[in-house]
Amino acid sequence: MQAIILAGGKGTRLNPYTAVLPKPLVPIGGHPILEIILKQLKHSGINEVIISTGHLASLIEAYFEDGKKIGMSIRYVRESTPLNTAGCLGIIPGLEKNFIVMNGDIFTKLNYKDLFNFHKRIKGAATIAVNRRHIEEPYGVIKINAKSELEDYIEKPTHTYLISMGVNVISRRCLHYIRKREPLSMPEFIMRMKENKEKIYCYQNKKYWLDIGNREDFQRAQEYIARHKDFF
Repeated sequence: MQAIILAGGKGTRLNPYTAVLPKPLVPIGGHPILEIILKQLKHSGINEVIISTGHLASLIEAYFEDGKKIGMSIRYVRESTPLNTAGCLGIIPGLEKNFIVMNGDIFTKLNYKDLFNFHKRIKGAATIAVNRRHIEEPYGVIKINAKSELEDYIEKPTHTYLISMGVNVISRRCLHYIRKREPLSMPEFIMRMKENKEKIYCYQNKKYWLDIGNREDFQRAQEYIARHKDFF
């Protein structure tokens, strides 16, 4: 199995940490988040990782080198100009029939092997790992009709959403939807496939997940790993 990790962003929401470190090297529980991800991928049977770098790329490459210290193969692709989260796929050689694409700041207990096997079983163009989030509205919500008459008054309701975890499995046959060196986001890529009648599926993850792109979730991740020493 093969995974691509997107690690080229500047991580401005995590300043001042990312002023001197690329976000994937910011430590959680004494380990860079990217190291945690790589060890989880290895445990799931991933034997090759391709890291797409940009901001402070040399630090990431110097830290992980070719992956031998972790026991896996790592190679790097540097973007000369930013290609966004899907555009970079168009410049990576040697991709397998199906591969994982994920952000380099994901803190999760997702079982990557189960996700990959789900994708292979359903034989779709792409599989999006999703997580259920419950968000409480801090205000009373008012519903009215066309005559401005009150229909309902709900105090601080909770809304439930399925959100993208920033982890996807892509079928190589769909890469022709990305034009050469085209800046393209993953949502745009997914919707382009869907518009061309490709089947897109979602894998519902019920295990722990955080995107540590902001300080609040970064602190939650620190607290979580302090309580769960066997996280990876």
